[in-house]
Amino acid sequence: MSPARLSTVVLDAHDAHELAGFYLRLLGYEVRSEEPHWVLIGPPPGHAGTSLAFETEPEYVRPVWPTRHPGDQQMMLHLDIEVDDLQAETARAVAGGATLAEYQPQDDVRVLFDPSGHPFCLWTETPQ
Repeated sequence: MSPARLSTVVLDAHDAHELAGFYLRLLGYEVRSEEPHWVLIGPPPGHAGTSLAFETEPEYVRPVWPTRHPGDQQMMLHLDIEVDDLQAETARAVAGGATLAEYQPQDDVRVLFDPSGHPFCLWTETPQ
């Protein structure tokens, strides 16, 4: 096994603290570390999950998804978040500040944008 382990995904934003607050509410995470332009959050002790960090980037440009024009700032990554009740969790995410994407490619996935415009997917496992 490799000695390297993925510990954290970092997202840039105009305001690291604002975006961290959105994901704290969405995921039920807690703040692990905080600086003026940086916030690290993760699952509560005893719970599994990947940590997320947020960095304030004054020149941040919102991604466009799906890409419509050459030169648009493209999505570099997105987060997949598994939920038990897709409809209820989508409504909760929207109430917390997310925006539902106009284009929805699958029935068992909802594509949303966080307050900084990063796409993320809520999904639920469907019986085969």
